[in-house]
Amino acid sequence: MNTKNKVGGARRIALDGIQLLSIVIMFALYMVPFVLIILNSFKHKRDIIKNPFALTAEKGFTLENYAIAFEKMSFIRSFGNSLFITGFSTLIVTILAAMTAYYFVRAKNKFSTICFSLMAASMIIPFQAIMIPLVSIYGAKLNMLNHRTSLIFFHVGFAMSMSVFIFQGFIKSSIPLSLEEAACLDGCSKTQTFFKVVFPLLRPITSTLVILNVLAFWNDYLLPSLVLGKKQIMTLPLSTYAFYGTYSADYGTIMAGLVLTVAPILVLYLALQKQIISGVVAGAVKS
Repeated sequence: MNTKNKVGGARRIALDGIQLLSIVIMFALYMVPFVLIILNSFKHKRDIIKNPFALTAEKGFTLENYAIAFEKMSFIRSFGNSLFITGFSTLIVTILAAMTAYYFVRAKNKFSTICFSLMAASMIIPFQAIMIPLVSIYGAKLNMLNHRTSLIFFHVGFAMSMSVFIFQGFIKSSIPLSLEEAACLDGCSKTQTFFKVVFPLLRPITSTLVILNVLAFWNDYLLPSLVLGKKQIMTLPLSTYAFYGTYSADYGTIMAGLVLTVAPILVLYLALQKQIISGVVAGAVKS
């Protein structure tokens, strides 16, 4: 019996070691491109061309690439456009999706069932299938292009289905009806019950949806490229692409521009990662 335990224990330790080694190798392979971009963003062009994989630079590291990218990309203006569009899009989607999902869960009538089914079905339609009619209708007919508010409107529309779907599952499994009944007995209206009782309880899943939508809105290139044509209202991804076309041979400056584009969203993710994990766990376990 002791021998079996020892053999089984040794085999288990060996398997755990192999799994850990595999995870470390995959993580290293995944992180290599990001590390190289960061390192090369501090190098001179000659050092990058000579040996882009080197951890050191013969001519030393420099911040000049960041200064050039910051100026040529019009980083402040592009950052402000991205922040405005992403912030308002995320705020509107979060509030409207939570309210819509709450109605779908509590109404329990044919209208809510049909609407939810249609919203769920719309998630399978790829954006590429409707982007030409979208630009044709809103551009030629309604003259809604080249406006930041139009892009916010499109972002909200495309993100609502997934957000409502996730909120609906969380409310249905994790928000007890007894709390709402108690609030109603205390004199709360439906609106007060939602904002004072239900919505605060949605914090874990809300944090998860916020970061997912922010990532989608901030990094989106295709939709803004169709809607925003003026340089003054371009978002960071659009400015980065235009910057890449102008300085396509200056690799250090290009990589510095990429780092500047990714840095704000990375900071947000690190700040909300605990809420994201708790939201995923809370959504997977029925209370």
